[in-house]
Amino acid sequence: MAFVTQNPATGRVMREYPVWGVDKLEAALADVARATPLWADTPLSVRCALLHAMGDEIMGRRDALAALITQEMGKLIKESRAEVEKSAHVCHYYADNAARFLADEMVDSDASKSFVAHQPLGTILAVMPWNFPLWQVFRFLAPALAAGNTGVLKHASNVPQCALVIEDIVRSAGLPEGVFRTLMIPSSQVAGVIADPRIHAVTLTGSESAGRQVAATAGAHLKKTVLELGGSDPFIVLDDADLDWAVQQGVASRYLNAGQSCIAAKRFIVVEPIADEFVARFKTAVEELSVGDPMDETTTLAPMAREDLRDELHQQVQRSIDAGAIAVAGCAPVEGVGAYYQASILDHVKPGMAAWSEELFGPVAIVIRAKDEGDAIAIANGSDFGLGGSVWTQDSVRGERIARQVQSGAVFVNGMVKSDTRLPFGGVKNSGYGRELSYHGMMEFVNQKSVWVR
Repeated sequence: MAFVTQNPATGRVMREYPVWGVDKLEAALADVARATPLWADTPLSVRCALLHAMGDEIMGRRDALAALITQEMGKLIKESRAEVEKSAHVCHYYADNAARFLADEMVDSDASKSFVAHQPLGTILAVMPWNFPLWQVFRFLAPALAAGNTGVLKHASNVPQCALVIEDIVRSAGLPEGVFRTLMIPSSQVAGVIADPRIHAVTLTGSESAGRQVAATAGAHLKKTVLELGGSDPFIVLDDADLDWAVQQGVASRYLNAGQSCIAAKRFIVVEPIADEFVARFKTAVEELSVGDPMDETTTLAPMAREDLRDELHQQVQRSIDAGAIAVAGCAPVEGVGAYYQASILDHVKPGMAAWSEELFGPVAIVIRAKDEGDAIAIANGSDFGLGGSVWTQDSVRGERIARQVQSGAVFVNGMVKSDTRLPFGGVKNSGYGRELSYHGMMEFVNQKSVWVR
């Protein structure tokens, strides 16, 4: 068995990497175990300086890393550059803020002195997806390393080059050997790694089914988990929305990364009085997107990451159309070489359709027509998912009121949902639990120890 890098735009196999045997895995885990106590004892100022070096190393390789992302998983080159820059930024952010986040919290009590100390848990296993192959890893890794934890990575099998280059970045930035390792193992070996006593916690970004499996295994061994799972984010367009702005941002939110984002706008919930006008404007904007070589700066719609994912998406679309949904735009694979799918819109989506209940992980927007504001909120909350959502209205007070009612980890008013290092990121319901980024993300993988002194 081997991990295969295949260019989604051309179908060409670029490289293959052998899967590790038991001995190589054991050597890597032993390497990290030796480094763990040494890294925890490294002064915070030194750890932060090395994090800064890691961010600088990423930026120094920006163009090469962006090309690698595009060639390995297919996203537009300009989106890949943005991902690289964001990965560097998160390293710099925690280098600049870790001392403040990790400072002892003094508490008044019946002691002469009492405080909360923040200490590392140990080694964190990260199980990461292919859709943001650098960003997803560094947003876990930067706070984990700053806090004094070490890390091991099981990356998605279709991005082995990205997985290996992350380890090389860490090493080249000057971090000690063994502080971070990439494990070239299949998914079938993840449970065994979780069970290993040298692993102290697990973070996963992935599917709902993968999250359930990882959580069950970690729970059996009493190890903490943070799960960021799927999403079916509502994009609520109210009768007083600025439609030009909502359409522009709706296209950006839905078709970024060929629609392969957990926090992409997926359910466009539009109130009836403006639904026809919104759909007409949205269709015009969507049909301006053009597929092409993702390395070409003028291309506006990338291929999907794999042909099997494209075929699965088309089956969901077809089942929805068979159940009564209306194909407004696209709704078919692009003929020819590459894992391309047309920029698509499904209108009049209703309960019982695949598009209503399932996450469509690709360039397909679904439109659900709501009677009024209350109906729109009910539809938004009628999903098993709760990762993000957005509300579009020219009344910011109204928008904030609705944002508080939407059941999700984040709600944006008049803006597309995005992850921001300054804000906690994560979901509720079947979108997972725990938080990444900001102060809150750093606290997930530290022991918040109470110290009481007479």
